[in-house]
This record gives sequence, structure tokens and C-alpha cells, in this order.
Amino acid sequence: MEAEAAAGAEGAEGREPVGAEETATAAAAEPVGAEEAGVPEKSAGDGETAAGEEPAESAPGVGSVEEVPESPAAADTPVPDTEVAVERSAADSPSEQPGHADDESPEHPSLKARVAYVRAWRGRHPGVARGVWWAVTLLSLVLVIGALLLPNRMAALQVNRFVRLPGEAIIGAAVMLALPRRPRIALAALGGAVLGALTVLNLLDIGFMEYLGRDFNLVLDWGLLNDAQSYLADTLGGTTAVAAAIGVVLLVVLVITVTALATVRLSNILVRDTRMATRGTLIAGTAWITCSVLGFQYAGIPVASDRVANRLQSEARQVRDTIRDEAAFGKETRSDTFGNTPADQLVPDLRGKDMIFTFIESYGRSAIEDPIMAPGVDATLQARTEALAKAGFHAKSGWLTSATYGGSSWLGHSTTLSGLWVDNQQRYRTVMASDHLSLTKVFKKTGAWDTVGVMPGVQKGWPEAKYYGLDKVYNAFQMGYQGPKFSWSTMPDQYALEAFQQLEHSKERDKPLMSEIILTSSHQPWAPIPKMVGWDELGDGSIFNGIEAAGNKASDVIADSTKSKEEYGKSIQYSVTALTEWLERYGSDDTVLVFLGDHQPISRVSGQNASRDVPISIVAKDPKVLDKIASWNWTDGLRPAHNAPVWKMSSFRDRFLTAYGSTKHPKKG
Repeated sequence: MEAEAAAGAEGAEGREPVGAEETATAAAAEPVGAEEAGVPEKSAGDGETAAGEEPAESAPGVGSVEEVPESPAAADTPVPDTEVAVERSAADSPSEQPGHADDESPEHPSLKARVAYVRAWRGRHPGVARGVWWAVTLLSLVLVIGALLLPNRMAALQVNRFVRLPGEAIIGAAVMLALPRRPRIALAALGGAVLGALTVLNLLDIGFMEYLGRDFNLVLDWGLLNDAQSYLADTLGGTTAVAAAIGVVLLVVLVITVTALATVRLSNILVRDTRMATRGTLIAGTAWITCSVLGFQYAGIPVASDRVANRLQSEARQVRDTIRDEAAFGKETRSDTFGNTPADQLVPDLRGKDMIFTFIESYGRSAIEDPIMAPGVDATLQARTEALAKAGFHAKSGWLTSATYGGSSWLGHSTTLSGLWVDNQQRYRTVMASDHLSLTKVFKKTGAWDTVGVMPGVQKGWPEAKYYGLDKVYNAFQMGYQGPKFSWSTMPDQYALEAFQQLEHSKERDKPLMSEIILTSSHQPWAPIPKMVGWDELGDGSIFNGIEAAGNKASDVIADSTKSKEEYGKSIQYSVTALTEWLERYGSDDTVLVFLGDHQPISRVSGQNASRDVPISIVAKDPKVLDKIASWNWTDGLRPAHNAPVWKMSSFRDRFLTAYGSTKHPKKG
């Protein structure tokens, strides 16, 4: 019955039939309320009629159905399509049929009663009704055009990006004008939803570029969103993390839904006057082609925009390349320069040495060269170089270009130790599942070393220990720490190093020890930061309670770029000091320390367009150890010179193995 009533209700020239099946869609297609979801509709007469509708927040309950005469003052108010459809639908509503009178109550007025009340309100307030209609229409237009032109870089969020002519809007308008009502509404809703989804992807790109220096990967990066929530929980608390997660989900749903509704609204307005809309579309299309062919620009940006089309192509290309890359990288992991090298031909020049490979979180070139952070960090590096020299240790330092930036530290660790370029999560999983020889596993393979891992940042199962060839791994809960967490970091670096000393390094053993240590105190948000205490005072870590309580709060630092830089620099000074003091205190003639950063800090600290370089140093007492790398031309001391050699991080494994006497016996993929 609803369909029949709608089929017979066709308006004058330029109007489309409005059916009950459109009622729900049209009513839903209103960002601010169903009563404003319509568009101007010409009547068969000379003037325009208006049906007053009441905003949802203003409409009290109505217990009976009563037609309210329209006010003559409402004659110029645009008539929403939805209102007409809703009123017609209300006529056939089951609640209005005989036998359903009991369904009405002051708390649950009938649809027809609500429409009548809304019409009465619009009749009493035609100016307000007209203003709301135009405001919602303008907001819909701004939302759709803004979504079509939104860039995916924070630096590109400028006015000139939003005064362009989007070609996709012109094509969309032409298609809408050519389609019947039902396909038009369906396609408009689908197109709007896709546009909303692309808006979400643009926002993800902005966030990922800010924190990880790259775009969001539609195939690989969904798992990192869970890591982001864990980081927020550790940094700002579980309640904040849950609230943020819920807020993000609601925001995504809202963006997609509202963009779809806005697109449907604009398509409804477009077909009200097909003759004028067609003329306008042809003019806009001609202008777009002219601007595109002649290369017209505004403020250095082309006026003719095809951003959405390019973005869709880019995403499709990224998905394709990601799938292809996985196949190619799988083959690469099966090839290994030292894959078939006999155990007795691996690192013969390091036999008898206690080897320590240490990663300092977020220790990047910016810490040494940025004008805000460098003075303090450079002074610390100089002081620690001199202190180590007094203890008989000497160092050489250079640069490595990390496979990651701003975060995902495990990618930097695996790239350094595997000799493969591990720059995404899928590559990481592939490497961890392979038998490609890691640098740390080399020492286990020889049979001449015991191997151990110290991982204060690991708070769950860590199957990667097998790939890295570690006989034993100490995680955050296995080092006896009873003090406070320092934001994300589970314990201060000084405590982790002392625990390593007490649990493993000080033990009498038949073989030397190879250790992999991941330090965490310089992890963002760099608040609060631990302070050095007496090594004999560390105990179970409770001494840090007062230090943590007196430190900065993460919320005071995380959004302030200058403050973040200052505190980041202090955290690097702390980590370097803790590590080198440990070496000075516990190192022996046979100790060899290799330490480096895993990646640069986020762009808010390292700066826009910062390099991905990280410092690396090799420290030893035995001069023969450093003589083996003399040809590398690294800088003496802990601070690499600005022009010291820069290598890809993935090249370090093979260079290190070769320098210390390993023989190449390749394994083919």
C-alpha cells in the first residue's frame, strides 16, 4: 500500500515521485535531524509551499492526530522532500489504522502527529526553518567538498588545498542527474560512504606520518592500532585508552555515516531542477577541463583536482605492491651470504669475548645534531667517552639508516640483526619464521658462547627468542623489579642493567656470554624520566618511587614540541650514562659492547623531513677489536661526526661478520 500511495504522488515539473520506500532513506539523510533532511520542492502552483517541521529537541509528545493549518508566513520556506514522504507514509502507518489507537500515548506519539506538530512549528517560525535548511545544506556541501579535497599530510592542511575544483564531484553530479530515484539514492549513499572511508584513511596517513614517518598500509597496519591503544594505556592510563578507542570508533562511524547522508542530501537537491543542474554541471566540467589542460594554478596548486581518483589508484597500487613484495621478500629470506658457513668459520676473531648488543630506544641523529637537544647529549657523549678512556675503553662510531622511524622498534632490531630490510610487519613475521641467520644466532651456532636476552619492554610471550638464538630471555616480570613504571617503560635502564649483572653477567661460566639488551627509558612520551642513583642503592627498584612521583606527567609533555625535545634529550643522556657507567663498572678486558639507536624519535621531536639515521658505536678495551674496523673510517669516541659514513642498517650484519673473520658460504634461495 505504501508503494502504491507513493507511486501516485508525483509532483510538478522537476519533481521526482516520493515513495514510502524513500521515506526512511530521505529521513536518515539529514545530519541534524529528519525534519530538515528535505530540499526545496516546487509545487504545481506559482509559489513555493512550506511544511513546518519541528527540531527533535523542541517537539513535545503529542497524544492525538490533528492537522494544523499552515501559516501564510511559511509560504517562502523550502519544503523538505522527507516531510512529504513522511506524511504520506504516515497515512498508511499501522499505528494510524483502526485497531491501533492504543499504540499512541503522550510518550509515543504517532508519526502523523509528529509531522503535524512539526508543520505547525515551521508555520510559526518560517525564518528559523529556512535558516536551518540552508545551514544544513551548506554544511553538507562543505563536508563533501572538504572530503574530496582533504590532503593526507599535516603540512598540506592549508586554504589553497580547499579552493580547487574537484573533478569527481562533477562526474558524480552528471551520474546523479542521469539515474532514476532509487539507484541515485543508493549510489549517492555508497559514494558518500566511500568518500567518508577515504577521509578516515587520510587522517590515518596524517597520524602515521607524524609518528612513524610513513603512510598507513591498508593491508599490514591494522594490528598497530592495537599497539597504539596499549601505548596509551601505559602512558595515560587504561581508562583514557578505552575512552580514546571508543571515541575513535564512534568518530569513524560518524564520519562515514554523515558523509553518506550529506551526499544523499546534495543529490536530492541536485535533481529538484534538472535543467539548471545539467547546465551547471556542463559549465563546471568545461571549466575543469580548461584548467587541467592549461595548467591553471592557485597558490602553487592546480585548480583542477582529481585527488580522490589518484588516492584510489594509490591505495590499489599499494595493496598490489604489498602482495608482490611478500612473495619477493620470502625468496630473499631464503638466501643468505653466511647461511652455509661452518660454525668454526664464524666470528673467529671474537672468540673469548663477552659480546653485548644493546639498542637504545629512539636514539637518533637528531639527538646529536638538533640545536635544542644536541648541547646536552653531546656533552654527555663527550664526558662518557673520557670516563671510558680512563677505564681503558675506547670507541668508534658511525651512522646507520634505520628501516623504521618514530616507532615499531622491533623492525629496527630485526633489520640490524638479520641483515635484511625489515620495514613492515609482514616482513617482520616472514623473517621471524625463517631460518635466515641472525647476528646474535651466529654466536649460538658456533657453540662457543652462552646467549641471553634482557627485554624489559617485553610483557607477554616472545617467540622471537628462537630466531635470535637466545638460550634464555628475561622479560619485564623476571628481573625482580618492584619500583614504579616510568610511563611506557617498565623499569629504568640502570635497574635493567644491574639486574643483567646480578642474574647473568656476574656468574662463573665455562663459555663467554653473548647478550642482547633492549633499553626502554628513552621511549616516548619522555615523562617522567628516571635519574641515576648509586649502583649499590638500586635494591628492588623501590628507590625510584620518589623520582617517578616528582617527575613530569606525560600529559604535560606529550603535546608540547619544545618540551618533548628537551625531555627526549634528557632521556637519551640518561640511557647513555646508565649503559656506559655499567660498562665502566662491570666491563672486563674481554668485554665488547655494540650499541645503537633503533630509530629516530617522532617528527614532533626530530623535525619534519628528518633523516632516518641513528648512531652506532663499538666499544672495547682490546685494541685489536677496533683495529678490525679501522677501514670503516668511523669516528673515534661515542659521538659520530656529521660526515661519518652512513650505511643502510641492513648492511651491518654482513660487514660485522666479515670484519671479524667470518667466511662467506652462501645459501641459495
